Amino acid sequence: MGTTTMEQHHHRSTTKGAHKSFKSRHSTKNALREQIKGRIERPAKGVRKTPHQHMMSKLERKNQAKQKRMSSVRDHNAAKSIFSGKNGAPRIVALVPLCADVNNAATVRKLNGSVDLEDGGEIPEHGWTRSRIERFGQNVAYVLPKRDLVSVLDACRVADIVLFVLSTETEVDALGEAMLRAIESQGVSNVYALAQPADAMVKPKERRRVDASLISFMSHFFPSIERITNLDISQECLNLVRSLCSTVPKGIRWREDRSWMMVEELQWSEANQTENINDTSELVLTGVVRGQRLDPDRLVRVGDWGEFRISKIVSAPLVKAKAAKGDSMAIDDDTEDVLALPTEDQDDLLELAPEEEMQLDYDDRMTTATSATRKGVLLDDHHYFSDDDDEMTRRPKKLPKGTSKYQSAWFVDDVSDSDAELEDYDDEEEEEEADEFHGSDDFMDGVTGPPEPTEFEGTEYPVSEAFHDISPEQRAAELAQYRANRNVEAEEDFEFPDEIELTPEMVGRERLAKYRGLKSLRTSEWDTEEDKIYEPEAWPRLLEIADYRGAKNKVLREGEFRGVVPGTRVSVYLEGVPSSLRNTIVPSPLAMFSLLRHEHKRTATNVTITLPSDAEAPIKSKDELIFQCGPRRFVINPLFSQQGNTPNDVHKFERYLHPGRAAVATFIAPLTWGSVPCLFFRRSTDPSQSSNLHLIATGTTVPPSTQRVIAKRVVLTGHPYKIHKRVVTVRYMFFNDEDIAWFKALRLWTKRGRSGFIKESLGTHGYFKATFDGRINPLDAVGVSLYKRMWPRSAVSWKRDEVDSIEEVDSAEQMVE
Repeated sequence: MGTTTMEQHHHRSTTKGAHKSFKSRHSTKNALREQIKGRIERPAKGVRKTPHQHMMSKLERKNQAKQKRMSSVRDHNAAKSIFSGKNGAPRIVALVPLCADVNNAATVRKLNGSVDLEDGGEIPEHGWTRSRIERFGQNVAYVLPKRDLVSVLDACRVADIVLFVLSTETEVDALGEAMLRAIESQGVSNVYALAQPADAMVKPKERRRVDASLISFMSHFFPSIERITNLDISQECLNLVRSLCSTVPKGIRWREDRSWMMVEELQWSEANQTENINDTSELVLTGVVRGQRLDPDRLVRVGDWGEFRISKIVSAPLVKAKAAKGDSMAIDDDTEDVLALPTEDQDDLLELAPEEEMQLDYDDRMTTATSATRKGVLLDDHHYFSDDDDEMTRRPKKLPKGTSKYQSAWFVDDVSDSDAELEDYDDEEEEEEADEFHGSDDFMDGVTGPPEPTEFEGTEYPVSEAFHDISPEQRAAELAQYRANRNVEAEEDFEFPDEIELTPEMVGRERLAKYRGLKSLRTSEWDTEEDKIYEPEAWPRLLEIADYRGAKNKVLREGEFRGVVPGTRVSVYLEGVPSSLRNTIVPSPLAMFSLLRHEHKRTATNVTITLPSDAEAPIKSKDELIFQCGPRRFVINPLFSQQGNTPNDVHKFERYLHPGRAAVATFIAPLTWGSVPCLFFRRSTDPSQSSNLHLIATGTTVPPSTQRVIAKRVVLTGHPYKIHKRVVTVRYMFFNDEDIAWFKALRLWTKRGRSGFIKESLGTHGYFKATFDGRINPLDAVGVSLYKRMWPRSAVSWKRDEVDSIEEVDSAEQMVE
């Protein structure tokens, strides 16, 4: 029967071809509507979008732009409002003489003459004067400081606008350039440059060349300066005065966060001076409030005189004459209008926290820390080896048969792998056998002597060599020769900048009692309990801030709600001012700055410091410097440490700050909120210099912290005396076996990257055996690192030397209308 083949049925393929769909970049609205089929996309539950992730609609974007525009206009009007009106706050303009032959008083007369302003009196050479410019409806206070670095910095610190006055004949000298660098680092508001011409006429071509040179010089420090105003051209002077009266000062960030005032009048109260047993007086300062609101609960800083408390704030408007009936003139009633009084929340003058009773006094803590229970050197937070054990447990060594105890102490190590020729040697067994042997009478008679030291047969491994003791003189000569060579090498390439040397007469564990070991300077935990016996007495009383950013924002917001509003002319009554300040020269200008909450309390201050690359010499840690931060100056002896954030907050101490490098300077000083520019000065010993201070470095404040550990590192180095594979005999690191046992837990390292550990001591002269993770080079050096905590020193308020001439009058009380 044959098989029947089933044939499949096939449909005929179509002859129609499908057209390719249109590949548009965006789907049409109808296509999208058909695709979503009426579904509404809802965000996932629990997911909250930030303002930046939120997709705003067109209406929202327009509303946001409108709000920003209105906020900008409101801020602009608020900044201009304090200057508006006939009794508005004067625009403070400081004139900085950059050349020795310029005259600030002549510059002011030129500017006033350009607006047809008749002088109401003689303009002082040094001090300040007020001018009312009716053409622009503004008050301008010109500040004319002495040509001194500190006076110029004080003037620019309170100025809304700074005018740099140059000469067309004389170049800017060293003092003028130092002023520019210091003003730039301190922070400055709007700046302009003026050229004071010489008496002789200058050709136009020569004038253009001089102007181009001055613009090139000034734009190096202040790129915003694009032109130089010539004082001999009346139209340019008029344009400059118009700019002074119409420009809104941009201000200085750190200054605008606080309330401040340029003192226009200063008056000492004579009431109850005979009954004052504290020899203090009441001081009244008059001026216009600027910046934030002036809160009577906060302390104020007056120049370099110090901090004081406010007793009251009284309104002090300018005296105005009003017309009465007839031709007579009447004066407003002299009534006292008290604007603000301090409350119970007023700050005190205490810089440290009150003393508290300690559970253990200093002697008890010292006894506890140095008791007999203390073990070997501290490594991280553990003592690994006991110092009380007279006999440390040692593993049996493999030595040639018949080796005595004295000989065994001088063998390098059990470097041979052949167990057949060596015996397991135990110190305790050898000690017992030696006692029995020396107690025998046969030994004394020579009948039976000690067994002769035997040598094993030669093998493929090198035989350990015994050490032979040398005389102390020979050992001292070898040590001196070795260290002389090492010192030459250190001076050439600075391979061991932290290296110290021990002497044979020195006990290392006493010399380095404050030091400890760390497995890692960056990550190892630092046990602070071990430091309590060495910390300064006032350290527990310093201010500690847990959340610096949150606390700073809270403190800055306090000045926005309470106190006298900016633009008000007031008289501030200060209590407890030393009467000795009456006889001092009043600086011009004299400024009063209100301190924020807690800014009078001392803490561990940290400041980033940068030494310019063109500095003459490095700065050594603990050298005396003059430190300026905001409205205050201190005499400090800072500690330098490395920058950066580490997990354990431990930072390496720097002995020197070299030119072109940056570090963190730490010292104990009153707190300063925010990032405030800082200046570092050094006293000048050169009598040829016109200023007794010269700027050497700049910096910025960073958050203070009493938990930041500054660790000073010292390095003990040794010489690899014998090397066999990974076992090395090291000498000249220690000079007695007790020090080796004390520092045995520390990790050894070499300058070529090898690491190892101490195995055991050899003899009593500081030789020891160590094992490394690889073979070391004979020219290598073995080192061990030790660290101790450094404690910052306290800062002292800086008092300006009375180098000013006694002929100067109190410029703060001078005012020329």
